[in-house]
Amino acid sequence: MKITVGTDIIEVNRIEEAIKNNKQFLRTVFTDKEIEYCENKKESKYQHYAARFAAKEAVFKAISKYLKNKYSLSWKNVETLNDDNGRPYVNFIDVNIKCKDIDISLSHLKDYAIANVAVAMEE
Repeated sequence: MKITVGTDIIEVNRIEEAIKNNKQFLRTVFTDKEIEYCENKKESKYQHYAARFAAKEAVFKAISKYLKNKYSLSWKNVETLNDDNGRPYVNFIDVNIKCKDIDISLSHLKDYAIANVAVAMEE
């Protein structure tokens, strides 16, 4: 078993501008469940979108060396949701990623969002 990590930080306003200026961005990058979750956050929804964007980037960084090519994983193959206690977790959708376990931490402020991922990969 190999442990890999990935971290990403992004400015919240970059995601807000992308969503407001490009109607396809939202549906290209985020799953329906992620959109529903973020839209329910009202005043802080762009912070939540930014955190989920950072999560997708962090996951890609953690598992990229195990992918056959960088195009074998798309934005919507990685979905970040929250369990009943509010703890984030990652779902892989329509892709076979051979990981034993994945742990994710998200954080955001007014201007920045960050995600940190640790993945236990099968070798």
